[in-house]
Amino acid sequence: MIQISIDGTPHNVAAGDRLIDAINRAGVPLSQVCYLPILGPIQTCDTCIVEVDGKLVRACSTVTSAGMNVSTTASRAHAARTEAFDRILRNHDLYCTVCDNNNGNCTVHNTTKLLAIEHQHYPFQPKPYEVDNSNPFYRYDPNQCILCGRCVQACQDLQVNETLSIRWEDPHPRVLWDGGAPIGESSCVSCGHCVTVCPCNALMEKTMIGHAGFLTGFSKPVLGSMIDVVKGLEAETGYTTILGVSEAESAMRTTRVRRTKTVCTYCGVGCSFDVWTKDRHILKVEPAEGPANAVSTCIKGKFAWDFVTNKGRLTKPLIREGDRFREATWDEALDLVARRFGEIKAGHGPDALAFIASSKCTNEEAFLMQKLARAVVGTNNVDNCSRYCQSPATVGLFRTVGYGGDSGSIHDIEQADLVLIVGSNTAESHPVLATRVKRAHKLHGQKLIVSDLRENEMAHRADIHLRATPSTDIAWLCAVARYILDEGLAHSDFLSRWVNGLTEYRRSLEPFTLEFASKTCNLPVETLKRVAHMIAEAKSVCVLWAMGVTQQSNGSDTSTAISNLLLVTGNYMRPGTGAYPLRGHNNVQGASDHGAMPNMVSGYQLVDDPEVRARFRSAWGVDLPASKGLDNHEMVDAIHHGQLRSMYLCGEEMSLVDSNSNYVGAAFRKLDFFVIQDIFFSTTCQFADVVLPASPSLEKEGTFTSTERRFQRLYQVFEPLPGSRPDWVIIQDVANRLGAGWNYRHPSEVMDEVAGLTPMFAGVNYQRLEGYRSLQWPVAADGSDQPLLYTRNFAFPDGKARLYPLAWREPQECRDSEFDLHLNNGRLLEHFHEGNLTYRSPGIHEKTPDTFVEVSPELARSRGIDSGSLVQLTSRHGRVRVRALVTDRVQDGELYMPMNSTTSPVNLLTGSHTDPATHTPAYKETSVRMEVLARAGESPLPRINHRFGHPTPQSGVEVERKWRQPGYRFPGELVQIETKREA
Repeated sequence: MIQISIDGTPHNVAAGDRLIDAINRAGVPLSQVCYLPILGPIQTCDTCIVEVDGKLVRACSTVTSAGMNVSTTASRAHAARTEAFDRILRNHDLYCTVCDNNNGNCTVHNTTKLLAIEHQHYPFQPKPYEVDNSNPFYRYDPNQCILCGRCVQACQDLQVNETLSIRWEDPHPRVLWDGGAPIGESSCVSCGHCVTVCPCNALMEKTMIGHAGFLTGFSKPVLGSMIDVVKGLEAETGYTTILGVSEAESAMRTTRVRRTKTVCTYCGVGCSFDVWTKDRHILKVEPAEGPANAVSTCIKGKFAWDFVTNKGRLTKPLIREGDRFREATWDEALDLVARRFGEIKAGHGPDALAFIASSKCTNEEAFLMQKLARAVVGTNNVDNCSRYCQSPATVGLFRTVGYGGDSGSIHDIEQADLVLIVGSNTAESHPVLATRVKRAHKLHGQKLIVSDLRENEMAHRADIHLRATPSTDIAWLCAVARYILDEGLAHSDFLSRWVNGLTEYRRSLEPFTLEFASKTCNLPVETLKRVAHMIAEAKSVCVLWAMGVTQQSNGSDTSTAISNLLLVTGNYMRPGTGAYPLRGHNNVQGASDHGAMPNMVSGYQLVDDPEVRARFRSAWGVDLPASKGLDNHEMVDAIHHGQLRSMYLCGEEMSLVDSNSNYVGAAFRKLDFFVIQDIFFSTTCQFADVVLPASPSLEKEGTFTSTERRFQRLYQVFEPLPGSRPDWVIIQDVANRLGAGWNYRHPSEVMDEVAGLTPMFAGVNYQRLEGYRSLQWPVAADGSDQPLLYTRNFAFPDGKARLYPLAWREPQECRDSEFDLHLNNGRLLEHFHEGNLTYRSPGIHEKTPDTFVEVSPELARSRGIDSGSLVQLTSRHGRVRVRALVTDRVQDGELYMPMNSTTSPVNLLTGSHTDPATHTPAYKETSVRMEVLARAGESPLPRINHRFGHPTPQSGVEVERKWRQPGYRFPGELVQIETKREA
């Protein structure tokens, strides 16, 4: 720490801090139009000029040093800031009272007031450009754009989509997309970063326009007349009076515009933000304080909330009568559920029933679902959709380090010297997390290795892209680990102090030579050596993996191999290191954490542990079943075998997301009684006997746990749609119809019960999660958490990690002469899972209206396929018809099909073979043949899809180009010249 003086008052600051941050922490008011801490110094606005030791400098780009004497009140500094802001107002037409952005947070408005601007020295100069409305979610008005460059900086160096730029050399500079394309035809992914950081109304959500203000809904001619009147008054009254009127109108808005914090309902990154609403209209999503995302969002989190107000929402319980459903009252539906559950339990025993919790629902709801199964019905037949994706990763970590979760935070991934991504299309599946990797790689020299069948965005950016033979990642991972050990590159001190099992593990690696891996994976030996040296020589390594690994028949062993490699190289127990299995759904981590598993109650406590059962017996007053129940994959087989008679499925499109959909659908038809709880009538609902209308996350309270083990609260934005109920209420209603006697009045009471029964969550409560506060488990009773795991020991009795021996197994389904193509599948940036939510967003539907299959140019030429050709894919399990998209993202012999379709679901093609340790389906081991049905046709991706755009990478806003323009001069220089003249 050093001491500096700000306006005559001493302040202790960290040496090398940005001066502007020190001034802001000191609470000294200072204008700063272009500065945001997360973006760093952009230096385009010049409104933060201060005097430091007699010299005028920009506070944003000046770092603190001992003894620095700073004056924000010096007349020269104030004059320079005023001059700089006057130049800005030349680019912006002030009409705050009738602006939808007049909500107390407009930087231009607030700076006008802070600097006490009464009249503009430089009059407003319109630019010769039209408003760009071509993006379905937001618009850009060049005439309101102040050219601060925040949006460009965010796009280039935070989101790193590299779409936006400013050509400073133009006579009339403006923000450009792909160098000058319409927004809707550019590489813009609609992440919303640019809109969020815009300091005025130049970039604005279309859902805001005409809705936010009391006077903003008028037609353009009327608004134009009102603006002219206001501008006419400015010359006589000055801005103070006009701003007073606009601030009064802004204050009035608070009576009808609510801002409510929530957590995103899509992927597992755990973005949180405020949702702005007026009645049931969502005005916008505003991220700022989220511990995982700050100002970042993706297209779904920022814009894809239309489903909440969609007219297709279920609002009444439905009961099957023959081949049709009829509406019913809640009492009738609940009575029927209780009666049939009771009859089946009485006739066939509790294990004839099964329960599946939703990974879209809250932690509290997952806990209640497993409590209903175990304490009320008496079965351990309970699971969640982590079985389809992340269970192998959890097993791999249980085997080696003891906890089944990310070993650090997203911040650790940012800090890593090297990031290895295996089987994860991170930029599309976990886009906000990917921005942190892209930023570190672009700006801070982080190395990036990607192993993936496709050249996805992260693979395209990588220093090394490995395209291993499908389902062979375990071979090269083990071979690299063996090479590191054989060559003396391992972290021997770490191994000797912190790791058990080295001798047996090394013996298991004997078959995994580099030559074996090269032949098995079709990767050059020299490439594998380079990968090994990069990993061994990096100061810190994080490994990210997802469904490309876990959905192999070797999924658990491959996940184990990743953790083994990290142990061999000493990449645990330090910031910037560790294992990061990226969770797919918003609460897939939390659903498992809270006991929706067949062999564990909350906090991964085993059901066959007598001490665990005794603790729950004491709290619940019942004996819990001691033997492992059925997981959701086993449940389907049990239905076919007549052992399972009834199922209660919460918030999951299981008939489409489980593998071998035909087999799953056939099982559901055999159920004696099937209850589904959802917000829409999904494809799976057609098999139900009762459908119960639930409420989405914006209509309830609770907590989610993100991929980084982070508990976060979500608050109720809307009242539940009349007729629907929050899932925790419905589960309690069912339990009480079965005689449970539960009396939870709020989800906080459920969490208190969880904490009391679960040592891992002992200190979790709603008070400690107030607002944007969060906790990363394990959480001690005093509320202390562990953002970075294993800083003191590993989660085994002796505190040491365990190297786990592995063996090679061939994939269970391979190509042959009949099924000659490998079909890969996975997520798509703009849609989520099967698309039940995102297809209800008109903007997303416009950009990506249907699914497709990616075909390489080589394969397309050999088969006579063009983009738009209709093809039939046939596997050993089923067939689908889908349009082809020719792209070099895949290579010859490989196909890729997004999972985002209810009409052509990819799981009609996948089989029932699984990872033996977890029964996670081997979705990625699917072979097909392809027949061309129609060679001509419309491309499944419209030309307005961002994948056809052409990014324009550069380093931030490139402000130096602005400074080089003939008309630019640093305001401080002008003030100094004027001062000398006066002297």
